[in-house]
Amino acid sequence: MKTSSCDIESNIRYLRLLSQSFPNIADASTEIINLQAILNLPKGTEHFLADLHGEYKSFQHVLKNASGNIKRKVNEIFGNELREAEKKELCTLIYYPEEKLELIKVAEPDLDDWYHVTIHQLVRVCRDVSSKYTRSKVRKSLPEDFSYIIQELLHERTDDADKAAYVNVIIDTIITTGRADDFIIAISHVIQRLAIDLLHILGDVYDRGPGAHIIMDILGGYHNWDIQWGNHDILWMGACAGNEACVCNVIRLSLRYANLVTLEEGYGINLVPLATFAMENYGDDPCTEFLPKVGGATEMDEKTRLLTARMHKAITVIQFKVEADIIAHHPEWDMDDRLLLGKIDYDRGVCSIDGKEYEMKSCHFPTVSPSEPNALTADERALIDRLKHSFTVNEKLHKHIRLMLSHGSLYTIINDNLLFHASVPLCSDGSLKQVELDGHKYGGRELMDRIDRIVRSAFQADTEPQEKRFATDYFLYLWCGRDSVLFDKSKMATFERYFLSDKATYKEEKGNYFKLRDDGHVCDAILDAYGVTGHNRHIINGHVPVHAASGENPIKAGGKLMVIDGGFSEAYHKETGIAGYTLVYHSRGFELVQHEPFTSTENAILRGSDIKSTMQIVEMSAHRMLVADTDIGRELKRQISDLEMLLYAYRHGFIKERR
Repeated sequence: MKTSSCDIESNIRYLRLLSQSFPNIADASTEIINLQAILNLPKGTEHFLADLHGEYKSFQHVLKNASGNIKRKVNEIFGNELREAEKKELCTLIYYPEEKLELIKVAEPDLDDWYHVTIHQLVRVCRDVSSKYTRSKVRKSLPEDFSYIIQELLHERTDDADKAAYVNVIIDTIITTGRADDFIIAISHVIQRLAIDLLHILGDVYDRGPGAHIIMDILGGYHNWDIQWGNHDILWMGACAGNEACVCNVIRLSLRYANLVTLEEGYGINLVPLATFAMENYGDDPCTEFLPKVGGATEMDEKTRLLTARMHKAITVIQFKVEADIIAHHPEWDMDDRLLLGKIDYDRGVCSIDGKEYEMKSCHFPTVSPSEPNALTADERALIDRLKHSFTVNEKLHKHIRLMLSHGSLYTIINDNLLFHASVPLCSDGSLKQVELDGHKYGGRELMDRIDRIVRSAFQADTEPQEKRFATDYFLYLWCGRDSVLFDKSKMATFERYFLSDKATYKEEKGNYFKLRDDGHVCDAILDAYGVTGHNRHIINGHVPVHAASGENPIKAGGKLMVIDGGFSEAYHKETGIAGYTLVYHSRGFELVQHEPFTSTENAILRGSDIKSTMQIVEMSAHRMLVADTDIGRELKRQISDLEMLLYAYRHGFIKERR
């Protein structure tokens, strides 16, 4: 668009500010040249993962191998130059350089020769993965110790006869000065970093697996990432904010899956008071329905399993009571049907739901008074106060929740893709459902924006007490409320699964989003409502595991929606038949990667065993996508337009140049 004097006059204050950074024609022109060049680089690779559920070893490996992206690069670069075993060794070295070097130094007869060959190979891989970035961006990703050396090696080629000796001397000197190991470790980490430009986590870092805290530590040091909060993340955020029901649910799920590592070792939550309480009150109860299901339960002796079951039942009963208190304070949530402790006939052992009686599996409730079933005993009150305190003052948990808040939101729109964890509440005709919240009705994007502000207000010091109480309570609704964007089901049948014999009561009817999301018109309407434009726009989410073993396709609505929860968690492997999906969006299009279970880090290092993955091309672009085709590109074009206006202002005397 051509600049005019009117444009300058209406933007003169902004242009004067801009001139502080670019004080003359030369500086402004140089920046325009730089930005125009960046627009023509290939689009950076985006990596999408969902529903990690504490499986930190698989997560670490998928980050290290970039969902097979590094292996693909090695195959493309070396082709038939290297045998398959040699390429596998090189990949393992890139993924686990410290550990692999120790094994190689023991087995390799001519280490200096191996160093020389391997460093040349690593430089070739690094040159390839860095080719789509500016030199400035690559330089910022390099370790300080080797920054200059890596830059020299990346930008000089051995096929140039004049430079071959120069490059070889650099590598020889790295070896003779005893820095070869450090250099290999450094350049391997650079390759890992440059293989992925941006990481998207579509929710549910927490629960089930043993290392959610480790995943959060890894993310805390990762170069570029965002997260769309999942229902399990919100549960932990609620516990951190002091929601007693969330505290109980977090502990209950940890006990259910025999996974106390995150709670006890990760965050130092002391469960001894709960164990003591459970033995005092449930010491003669076999707690059959509460025996842990999977995971760590396989390594437990019978005594520990029984103690875990009794702790599990104790916290579950307290959970139902504190949930009842929160629900009673919020009749607008319409959740009175969840107050089931008050619908039990304790003498007859039946529970009345919707006018029908159901037989109880067990009716042993030593801490429940039939006349006041939702009232906490004095010991229960003291216990929950102590547990809540452990969460609300936990420094490490607060650090991780701050990461969730600073890098996260309920949804993200990026590069014509709408990312969220679970659902957009819909009416049966596919239109946006209007959900009542704080006396107003919201739908779609407005609803998520309002919830986002409520969540954040629970952690802000200047939030009014009444507002903070509502925000803290609302975490429970987000976890299990009928119209929650993170749940969207008729009910959460926790009570029924534990206590009722009739499996028909376990049914949780999914909301309309899950029923209609294979309809392209519905997906288009959602994308329109969120303001997502572009010819190749998509919805990407997780939350509901895709049953690949039963033939379910993660690509829905003719490619407009992608569900990438394939069961990262070990608890889902039998159900889904696989061990998770990851989605890779590079300059040539989308590729969905289907993973088989990760054996172990030890196997990966000793035997070079990678996660077996199947690549499925979802959508390929007719042309190689450039930075110009992305959100960053659109912003750079706006900056170029502003700089061109500044040039006009300099050349026509509206603003004076400075040295």
